[in-house]
Amino acid sequence: SSRTVFLLSQLEKINLDSVLRTSDSARYVTSKILHLVQSQEKTRKEMTSKGSTGIDVILSTLEVKSFNFCSYGSVSALHFIIMKCGGRRASIVVTKGGTQILLQLLLTASKDSPPNEELMVLLHTLLAKIGPKDKKIGMKARINGALNISLNLVKHNLHNLRLVLPCLQVLRVYSTNSVNAVSLGKNGVVELLFKIIGPFSKKNTSLMKVALDTLAALLKSKTNARRAVDRGYVQVLLAIYVDWHGHDSRHRYMLIRKGVLQCIKSVTNIKLGRKAFIDANGMKILYNTSQDCLAVRTLDPLVNTSSLIMRKCFPKNRLPLPTIKSAFHFQLPVIPASGPVAQLYNLPPDVDDVVDESDDNDDAETESEIETENDDDKDQHFKNDDIETDINKLKPKQELGRSIEELKMYEQFFPELSENFQEWDLVSKEPKPFVPDANLSGPIVVPTASDE
Repeated sequence: SSRTVFLLSQLEKINLDSVLRTSDSARYVTSKILHLVQSQEKTRKEMTSKGSTGIDVILSTLEVKSFNFCSYGSVSALHFIIMKCGGRRASIVVTKGGTQILLQLLLTASKDSPPNEELMVLLHTLLAKIGPKDKKIGMKARINGALNISLNLVKHNLHNLRLVLPCLQVLRVYSTNSVNAVSLGKNGVVELLFKIIGPFSKKNTSLMKVALDTLAALLKSKTNARRAVDRGYVQVLLAIYVDWHGHDSRHRYMLIRKGVLQCIKSVTNIKLGRKAFIDANGMKILYNTSQDCLAVRTLDPLVNTSSLIMRKCFPKNRLPLPTIKSAFHFQLPVIPASGPVAQLYNLPPDVDDVVDESDDNDDAETESEIETENDDDKDQHFKNDDIETDINKLKPKQELGRSIEELKMYEQFFPELSENFQEWDLVSKEPKPFVPDANLSGPIVVPTASDE
């Protein structure tokens, strides 16, 4: 009944006919569909409406191996539909197996020498768009062997912003999987990202933001965090943050500054990172920058993140604290001349005497993550010990304003609260306890002498 339906039916016939696959008819039909999608909003609505098979036909076209020569038109049409119609269509593509098809097409296109840049940009943009809708995209990319394709493209095209930006967006999606983060870290992605991020510059701020988000996700892995500490990147991050803080006087790049803090927060999850942060004078740097941000309400996220980092990195000591670090002095009644308590008292004030087990059992944790494919963010399971969770303790205690003895003077005005009303049993001629009727509603009225 319409031009779009006719072209989709023609493309579906070509998918099923092995003779037509080798002809130029597929290229012609896909180019016509792409033209209609780009020029007519009616066509886009028709292809994405309920009951339409437009997305199914395009995905089946991309799945056919012999259609490599017409892949660009199909991918362009799918890209235009998803970008114009929003995230709901991205979820539909995921449910129809679009992630697997696009990853396979990415692997096929990467074998060309040199690879088609336009096709690579479209594929990575699509994967970055539908990636958050697919919780298993990290595992699918690793199984298909497509994990290092985006990384290699970034390595060889550092100055090509148009290609590097969607590739980094895809790497950010891959890095949410802890196993992928370790694998990418071994291939040098951490060092690569530090070549992209740098001091204050008004150029390529979008690339800087995506690179910082990707780095923050990668540094959640203890292996990558340890690699960053060994190469002195903690001090580099602090220098970058100070530079952006000093130049961003109008607070236009708050998200970039927050991205740097997120990287510092991730790398200080391990003991080596906290020690490197202290050695780089990070406490003083974050404290001073936070003081400058207090007057601006829009910079509260920076103050909150800085406070979390400083609180996490501050040395922890057991009570009692006889040093200047404590606001209160707890004196034990009896301190033996020798023993563990005396050893704690004799430690220097800047020594962290609390055992830190955050760096232990790294290999066991990595193996368990590989087995279970746990893609969830560990921060969602973080529990703050300072928050009271007992409902009974949170409820305010209601206390009487007067004692029970003082309230007894009002007993004569409310006899129904203290007297035991009894009903006389005519058979046994003895009083029996008063039992209120279950169906009785409203207050109980006691008859008086005037009523009688």
